[in-house]
Amino acid sequence: MTDTATNRLARERSPYLLQHAHNPVDWHPWGDTALRLAREQDKPILLSIGYFACHWCHVMAHESFEDPATAALMNALFVNIKVDREERPDLDRIYQLAHQMLTGRGGGWPLTVFLTPDQVPFFAGTYFPKQARYGLPAFADLLTRVDEYYRQHRAAIDSQNAQLLEALAHSQALAGSSALTDAPLRRATAELKGLFDGVHGGFGGAPKFPQAPLLERCLREHARTGDQEALRMALLTLEQMARGGIHDHLGGGFFRYAVDGEWTIPHFEKMLYDNAQLLRLYAQAAQITQSARFDAVLHTTGHWALRELRAPDGGFYAALDADSEGEEGRFYVWDRQDVQALLSDEEYAILARRFGLDDTPNFKGRWHLRVVADVADIAKDVDLSPQRVAVVLSGAMQKLFAARSARVRPAVDDKVLAGWNGLMIGGLAQAGRHLNEPIFIEAAAGAADFARRVLWQNGRLHAAAKDGVGYLRAYLDDHAYLLDGLLELLQARWDAGHLAFAVDLADAMLTHFEDRAAGGFFHTADDHEALIVRTRPLGDDATPAGTAIAARALGRLGHLLGEVRYLDAAARAVASAAGRMQEHPLGCCSLLAALEEQLTPPQTLILRGDGAALAPWLALAREGYRPRRLTLAIPADATDLPGVLAHCRPQGEAVAYLCQGGQCSAPLTRLEELAAALDGS
Repeated sequence: MTDTATNRLARERSPYLLQHAHNPVDWHPWGDTALRLAREQDKPILLSIGYFACHWCHVMAHESFEDPATAALMNALFVNIKVDREERPDLDRIYQLAHQMLTGRGGGWPLTVFLTPDQVPFFAGTYFPKQARYGLPAFADLLTRVDEYYRQHRAAIDSQNAQLLEALAHSQALAGSSALTDAPLRRATAELKGLFDGVHGGFGGAPKFPQAPLLERCLREHARTGDQEALRMALLTLEQMARGGIHDHLGGGFFRYAVDGEWTIPHFEKMLYDNAQLLRLYAQAAQITQSARFDAVLHTTGHWALRELRAPDGGFYAALDADSEGEEGRFYVWDRQDVQALLSDEEYAILARRFGLDDTPNFKGRWHLRVVADVADIAKDVDLSPQRVAVVLSGAMQKLFAARSARVRPAVDDKVLAGWNGLMIGGLAQAGRHLNEPIFIEAAAGAADFARRVLWQNGRLHAAAKDGVGYLRAYLDDHAYLLDGLLELLQARWDAGHLAFAVDLADAMLTHFEDRAAGGFFHTADDHEALIVRTRPLGDDATPAGTAIAARALGRLGHLLGEVRYLDAAARAVASAAGRMQEHPLGCCSLLAALEEQLTPPQTLILRGDGAALAPWLALAREGYRPRRLTLAIPADATDLPGVLAHCRPQGEAVAYLCQGGQCSAPLTRLEELAAALDGS
């Protein structure tokens, strides 16, 4: 270690790595220094991957990494490397996949992997306790056993490593090509119906994640075919999530996932990427249903993000921690007597009925709020009008929110991630369009401007920023999510600068990430450091697959501008993944959206005019849920428009051009003409 107070992580930017800067462990960041040391000393590498808001990462840190005896053992036997999975998704992607291959189980965080000095993993796990329990060995005992095995069984490790490297390479190989049909779309829907929880919503049992790509697949399938069951699955899930404890009823926003199958008790971290995707989903569902409840979720989630995650310079921070004052969920849960002390008898009677405080505690002897009774039913129970109950309930919740705000708050992971900001730009733009909420659109534009000003430097994108300075070369997902977010933002508010930035990002993707031989995209750039495998992001996980979003966004931008390079790259990407979609459609729901737009090219609706004159045209264009339509309202005085847009000239007060693929209609100069054209399409 460099001194008695800190280790090498003290020089890092990542808030997660800085959490470990005072561990007695001799932590290294990932890099040449640590990797060279492992080779020179012939020591195995202990690679620990986690993230700032992760509860079990905190637990393992407190139990083991802060313990001097355990740290001494780690320092004696291993070169210890700590990685923030949000800064280095390339490493996390590789070693999570390796964990699955080595153990036959899915991974998670903290991820604990033991590598040979040439970076190949030979043993992997996740959380290990300080004392043996949960069927897991004590961490110190594990360290000794791994070291002994490494010293005594090198030939076996070398043989296993060769097989693992071959398996990793094979996992990234593209399956044989096949004709593009809608068969994967239909099969995915059928599989979703088989997994659907018809009572609580969601797919499968506990733990339950929002799984946004699966829910969007349901909404798109309903729009594509009129499938009512697909719509019901999405709406029931979104309704149950909005009622459940995965939703913060006082402050807004959603937690990462529920530990149970009823959405009641979450892991309490709040991630930017989850809330960004859920803004998009609830906006789409609200377009279909015109549900006031979904509109309310959009309002509270958007305002939570602006209040608690927006940086002063316009970007959005990554996450809120699960813990405060050393306890998971402490900021969010309630003692019954504390609630009673804050409220009048009438307020308490209504709020307790609404959120289950009149029932048994649901979280470690305390109450975490989730909706258990509707306002209409409460009104009958207390013999008041529903309107009166709603007013009293709102006042009571405001009192609880004010009291909660005085507590010690969960810490903020204040790095700004390019890709997650791209997701939030898109989510806020969709929510802002649906709600006609200028604040959301302004916030999305501010994040886009931040990305262009801080993250885009000298023709390359940075993956992250801290204290207004960009760092780390960006990944495919960063480019794709930002490009997609910009296209959503352009539909909310025209800005030639944002379109130019979108073109820059598209060109950078083609230059540095495209597989020109086989089609599709790699996760890392062509000049990224060499790792044990170069991965292709085809399947969705907590965020949508980068290849899928790249293909869909490039296709849309290509149609918008008439740019064949983008259209061809999108087509090649979808074709290259055809085999994967045939084999595992449910794991590739975001790719299925890109496939859908290859089978039936998206519509592009260009409106030219100004202000009030365009308002009824925009209102007509935004009616209902049209996932394959891109609508841009461009001021009449906009000049130097690129590609196809240059031919969409203003006429009179307002005019519309409806394009399908590369074919555009004649100018539509009357609102009735546009209505007829949209009905016909």
